[in-house]
Amino acid sequence: MAKIKKSSTLTNMAKNYSDENKARELLESLRWPSGPACPRCGSMGVVALNGARPGLYRCRDCREHKTKDQFTVTVGTIFEDSHIPLSKWLLAITLMCSSKKGMSAHQLHRMLGITYKSAWFMAHRIRYAMETPTKGKLGGIIEADETWVGGKSRRIGQQTAWENKTPVLALVQRNGDVRSRVAPTVSAATLKEFLLENAKTSARLMTDELDSYEGVGKSFKSHERVKHKIHEYSRGDVTTNTVEGYFSILKRGINGVYHHVSKEHLHRYLSEFDFRYNRRKINDDERMISAIAGFEGKRLTYLDSKS
Repeated sequence: MAKIKKSSTLTNMAKNYSDENKARELLESLRWPSGPACPRCGSMGVVALNGARPGLYRCRDCREHKTKDQFTVTVGTIFEDSHIPLSKWLLAITLMCSSKKGMSAHQLHRMLGITYKSAWFMAHRIRYAMETPTKGKLGGIIEADETWVGGKSRRIGQQTAWENKTPVLALVQRNGDVRSRVAPTVSAATLKEFLLENAKTSARLMTDELDSYEGVGKSFKSHERVKHKIHEYSRGDVTTNTVEGYFSILKRGINGVYHHVSKEHLHRYLSEFDFRYNRRKINDDERMISAIAGFEGKRLTYLDSKS
């Protein structure tokens, strides 16, 4: 893992990486710890172009085959073709990695001095890069739960009804990682697919009393429930408090920071919250480096980000 300055707090980031050369050198050290390599063919046979702008390289192998041979560290990453300075990208990544409940595009727009549209697109690119492939299945003690996000309230007599809420499923390994997903419904079939895809059947499954868990619960070593309807929230080590804690962080972020998240973009916000939760035991420096490590090979156009 490449080393950066002692602290990646906003103050230190602004001090140490406020110019483009320092920002570029940091990205190069993280992406190419053994020296520059062509992002198109992987060749180490590259040379820096003297007299050109710093950080511009030429690949001898690509040139020999008469293909596009010039590149910078941003090629093949979410930074490619962006007119936003790399130093501001690093500040945005730092803010989004260190803010437990997220950082809104309006806040990035004000703090970085860029347009709201640029800040919104930048934040979505970073969330897209935070999407990490799942490795293996969760085991041990796992907690499953569901919640509903978004929607609009409507008064019906003395009660409040909610419309157009989006179901979100989450599975947490006790003292481990979380997996969350936007779901079309909270049906038995949907829950079964989600649980069997992400959890080992040798695990102890813990849920609330929702009937939809009854069938899939038989596939696991044991299925233990807490009965919220009678105000039971734990019974020995049987509880869903961990997964409910994740939902609490998610909802505080969406309601308090983002205020409104559309169904079309909700999956990107889940990637962001999963990323931070699964790296909660490391410091901000390491979390930032982990985020940048996931940026290679990912592109997101403005039109893609709107879908």
